[in-house]
Amino acid sequence: MRVADFDFELPSELIAQFPPAVRGGSRLLHVGAGGALADREFRDLPALLRPDDLLVMNDTRVIKARLFGAKDSGGRVELLVERVTGEFEALAFIRASHAPKPGSRMLLADDEAVEVVAKEDDLTRLRFARPVLDVLDRIGRLPLPPYIEHAPTADDEARYQTVYADAPGAVAAPTAGLHFDEAMLDALRERGIRTARVTLHVGAGTFQPVRVDDVAEHRMHSERYTIPQATVDAIHDARARGGRVVAVGTTSLRALEAAAQQDKLRAGSAETDIFITPGYRFRVVDALLTNFHLPRSTLLMLVSAFSGVGTIRAAYAHAIRARYRFFSYGDAMFLEKSSLERPQ
Repeated sequence: MRVADFDFELPSELIAQFPPAVRGGSRLLHVGAGGALADREFRDLPALLRPDDLLVMNDTRVIKARLFGAKDSGGRVELLVERVTGEFEALAFIRASHAPKPGSRMLLADDEAVEVVAKEDDLTRLRFARPVLDVLDRIGRLPLPPYIEHAPTADDEARYQTVYADAPGAVAAPTAGLHFDEAMLDALRERGIRTARVTLHVGAGTFQPVRVDDVAEHRMHSERYTIPQATVDAIHDARARGGRVVAVGTTSLRALEAAAQQDKLRAGSAETDIFITPGYRFRVVDALLTNFHLPRSTLLMLVSAFSGVGTIRAAYAHAIRARYRFFSYGDAMFLEKSSLERPQ
């Protein structure tokens, strides 16, 4: 497969720059297992689910991962913390006219000093004088995606976060979860639809372009995930009742599928660089709630694996004609797994 096989033309005005006026006020494109398309509203989601279905949600919390400062030499730097690796250490992408060398120091706002420890591929390991999460909370800025053109506001700090966010560590939101409000969660409970949690800290690599032509040559950045035993038990119970496992977002799906690579879903924490492309055999997830993804992206490849390449092409073409809103603040899709489970 070539990366160009996952390209499409998107009018720029369809890239959502702001969330809808109210959380959950989005459209929802229902994509059936056979490829049938139906235009709905997000509030219709409970009607698409069955009482014994289980929704699995990613409860990661977005951190204020963008920092600004200067090197000892005076040159300006911009940091994007990709991952917090310890109380005082983190891995970050650095933008500067000349990359700072190991052993050098940078000075951020409020005279916050950061030491450059080592270069690790395209990331840099940093050591902070204070706990990393405290520094980010105090002087960091929300890392909105690169296609959102405005500076982050107080409204973004609330809306670029799920209502069930709990575990700090993500540098990008699990955006399918942004549609849920407390009223929707109540409606699901009233219908007998249960929810369970996983944690996958979304890394900045989710926005990195695929720089190779051959899909097989691409390597994913790894991300940390946790699957609680209670979630494993809830999945087994849903299966026993005849219900489906519905992943809320590609991050929840990746965590579940990564934890089942030995053909048995296992609780615990681990790193994953799982790369799901057409031909992949899904072991856990039966349906997927997700937003619309970027052209030529690994996430577009994932949904193509889930619903079929031809089905996703048709769905995206329909969404563009119907003027759906795309990407993080955009509309949603409810995908049922292709019965073929192979590239179309």
